[in-house]
Amino acid sequence: MRPLGWVGVVLIVAGGIILVMRGVSYTKSRDAVDVGPLHLATEQKGFVPPYAGVIAIVVGAGLLFVGRKRVA
Repeated sequence: MRPLGWVGVVLIVAGGIILVMRGVSYTKSRDAVDVGPLHLATEQKGFVPPYAGVIAIVVGAGLLFVGRKRVA
C-alpha cells in the first residue's frame, strides 16, 4: 500500500473515533502577556463536531481508493 493509502487508513480510524465519542472537545492555551515577572495566559475551549468524523471517513476512503496498488 502506498503512503497515500496509509493516510487514508489513519483518517478512517480517526473519523471513527470522533463518531464513537460523539465529538471531541479540546482546550488550547495561549500566552497573552509576558512582561518581566508577569505572565498571563488564556485558554480557549473548542469542540470537534461528529460530522467532522463523517467527513474524515469519506476523505480517508477516497485516499485509500486512490492510494491502492494496481496489480498488473
